Amino acid sequence: MNDLGFADGEKRIGLHVLARNVYRGPHLFGRLPMIRIQVALGELEASPTDRLPDFTDRLLAALPGLARHGCSCPHEGGFPRRLREGTWLGHVIEHVALELQTLAGSPVSRGKTRSVPGRPGVYNILYRYLEEDVGLAAGAAAIALVAALLPVWFRRWDGGALLPAPVGGDGLDVGATVEHLIALRRRSALGPTTASLAEAARRRTIPVARLDQQGLLLLGWGTRQQRLRASITGRTPQIAVSLAGNKDATKALLTAAGLPVPKGIVVRTVEDALAAAQKLDGPLVIKPLDSNHGRGVSTFVETPADIGKAFDHAAKISSRVIVEKHLPGNDHRMLVVDGKLVAVAERVPAHVVGDGIRSVGELIAFVNADPRRGDGHESMLTKIRVDAALRPVDI
Repeated sequence: MNDLGFADGEKRIGLHVLARNVYRGPHLFGRLPMIRIQVALGELEASPTDRLPDFTDRLLAALPGLARHGCSCPHEGGFPRRLREGTWLGHVIEHVALELQTLAGSPVSRGKTRSVPGRPGVYNILYRYLEEDVGLAAGAAAIALVAALLPVWFRRWDGGALLPAPVGGDGLDVGATVEHLIALRRRSALGPTTASLAEAARRRTIPVARLDQQGLLLLGWGTRQQRLRASITGRTPQIAVSLAGNKDATKALLTAAGLPVPKGIVVRTVEDALAAAQKLDGPLVIKPLDSNHGRGVSTFVETPADIGKAFDHAAKISSRVIVEKHLPGNDHRMLVVDGKLVAVAERVPAHVVGDGIRSVGELIAFVNADPRRGDGHESMLTKIRVDAALRPVDI
């Protein structure tokens, strides 16, 4: 017999996941967006953490950051004290889900676990999230990790179909789990402009909910709600949005207002692109007619072969491609809110400066080590990516 009174080798299901909900706005349990996972502890209800051999030490070794959780105490170390005094596993899963999200770059700290009245051993685990996919995956990973630390006869758990499949096999590979959560966060990360506006809304206690994977947000609720994509709100007339998304139409409006714009021609085939190049003469910029974030853009294009490659690159983004004169100068992005200029960013092409010692590859690695640089548009500076667009050099 083992210390808990079960026969050696006897295995049984420990945790049962009964339900899960994603609350994107105010809900029965609070005002902040939260995830609820309802679990039944079954026989584990009689085994709080102080009765589980080595559980607390192994958990804190796997996630040292839990030692900083205050829990209901006003200072760090409250949660480890609760573990050693004895607390139930639903409470543990709540803290693990919060810590995993924080390690993945989504710092959250609000959570609570409550027993369900009239249902002994059943608990509602609630915890805060910033990105829905990351929050759900963190909850599944938290259950897998806690289950893996239980005595062998309690490590099985069911109800996983309600949650994303955890990574890392038995749940003990915290590194693999965090890397997976980071990848999820990057896929759903908002661009700098949208993220800044969302954060400004949260500081003003305005609820923020994400509506799709293209960055469409909902600010507020009920009659005061507003939708937002990047810096465009639902108050912008649709015709203006359509014009702003069409580079050729935008240039026509600017020309009518007397502002200088580069000459350009909209084409649909590579043959038309070559013909347009002859009319425009000189270095060209070839880009999709209606894309953003610099996708599919090629600059300083001159030879017919490069024009063909640049057209193919742009055509992957849009069926219509614009061929323009290349104008030298600086590239700025300006953000206007309520008719006022609030921010300006200068876009600088990726480059390195040789020092006569390091190779190009070493210089790129050095530049990418800057903590201000991230992948894609998750940070204000972007890491240099070595791809087919980089001319063959000794890297």
